[in-house]
Amino acid sequence: MIARVWRGWTQAGDADAYEGFLRTELFPEVRRLDDFRGAHILRRPAPDDEVEFVTVTLFESLDAVRAFAGEDYETPVIEPEAQRLLSHYEDRAVHYDSVFVAS
Repeated sequence: MIARVWRGWTQAGDADAYEGFLRTELFPEVRRLDDFRGAHILRRPAPDDEVEFVTVTLFESLDAVRAFAGEDYETPVIEPEAQRLLSHYEDRAVHYDSVFVAS
C-alpha cells in the first residue's frame, strides 16, 4: 500500500470550508477510483492566523496513485475550490510504502 502525504495551509477563516470541501467533494470523488484505500485529514493551528492541513491518502499501488494524480504523480492535485481556499501549499506530494498499521 502507498501513503501519499501532502500539506497545505488556509487562513483561519477558510479552514472549515476547506475541510468541508475535502470531506464532501474531493474524497467522495476519489473514493470512486479502483484501488483507493482511504484518507486521513490532519489539521492544526499554525502561525500567522493560518491552519495547516496534512492529507494522507492511501492507494493500493503507485499505478493507483497515477490514476488519481497523473503520470507526474508527485504533483499535487489542486481543484479550483481548493485553490481558492488555500493560502499556500507544498508543490510536491511525497509517497511512502505503508508497511504496518496498528488499530
